[in-house]
Amino acid sequence: ESFYFLEMNTRLQVEHPVTEAITGIDLVAQMIRVAAGEKLAMTQEDVGIDGWAIENRVYAEDPYRGFLPSIGRLVHYQPPVEPWADDGEANGRRGVDGVRVDDGVFEGGEVSMFYDPMIAKLVTWGETRDEAADLQVRALDAFRIEGLGHNVDFLSAIMQHPRFRSGELTTGFIAEEYPDGFEGAATSDELKRGLAAVGGIIATADADRAGRIDQQLNGSPYAPGEWTVRIAGTDYAVELEEDAITVDGEPVALEMEYTPGARVVEIEIDDERLTLQLAPTRGGYVVTTRGAKHTMRILQTRVAHLADHMIEKIPPDLSKLLICPMPGLLVKLHVAQGDKVQPGQPLATVEAMKMENILRAEKEATVAKINAGEGDSLAVDEVILELE
Repeated sequence: ESFYFLEMNTRLQVEHPVTEAITGIDLVAQMIRVAAGEKLAMTQEDVGIDGWAIENRVYAEDPYRGFLPSIGRLVHYQPPVEPWADDGEANGRRGVDGVRVDDGVFEGGEVSMFYDPMIAKLVTWGETRDEAADLQVRALDAFRIEGLGHNVDFLSAIMQHPRFRSGELTTGFIAEEYPDGFEGAATSDELKRGLAAVGGIIATADADRAGRIDQQLNGSPYAPGEWTVRIAGTDYAVELEEDAITVDGEPVALEMEYTPGARVVEIEIDDERLTLQLAPTRGGYVVTTRGAKHTMRILQTRVAHLADHMIEKIPPDLSKLLICPMPGLLVKLHVAQGDKVQPGQPLATVEAMKMENILRAEKEATVAKINAGEGDSLAVDEVILELE
């Protein structure tokens, strides 16, 4: 005999916007009609399927740290399209130009450790599956979230991945494709050259603005159009002339408008439009696009070689510290001061986002000091105990 399992779940599913996008039916409206004792407004024969839809869940979890939950204040929150139209109606079904956002958060609000970490649902519709996926990539590029970790880069990487595009997916996809953890989507050399050109434009505009403010632009000892931009350990020589940009002597076809201080920039490179998110750092910017973060160090060409002689700061040794990997509640300490521990032995349990995370010893050691107690609320990277 054959046995089957049927799950009956008569509530609105998280994925219901996908159904709404391809059928054009407002499922919430139909549920309200039924709750009011009315009939559905259509029969099964009236339901048709049109196009493809993809939904991504934007979560407050950090793929760069093993998808650990992240909490904090949404310092900046700007979805690619607004969930609501100017007349107060929801931009539902297919949203705006095929992009829909369902959310329940706002800029300045907080994501706490006590609830599900979903920030928003991003839904795209297209005539084909590839069109819907392409829209996802563009919309994710424009999804600005600051103040806490999120999975936007990871979602973008999945949307671009050849295995996702071909449909050759299994439940082992993430483990197979990211065995050492997620470090950002793969970036072509052409895109890196384009980003180097962007770095040159930004640096020139910033230098021009600073010069005008300080009244030091005239007689400047360097040409502000010549820069060395370092991305992922590679230096690119960028030169800006009145009507041309070259990277390592080769012209780059790039169009962009940049105002100093801007954090989101639209560019067109090799006939492809991209959205870049900029975060200033010491000596450059972190540029996020197409599912990857790129740290750009931008220096005047005449002094760039001197940077190689600067002493690099040695990171502290954290191997003897048990550090809380996420904000959460310390619910259990499994050891006491003076205990000897073995690799794999539980040291502490931290609860966050309705999940318990057991932190284990990585090597043989002795507990030298306990820095936190059961019931304490811990911040990310807070020291729980010290080993020796």
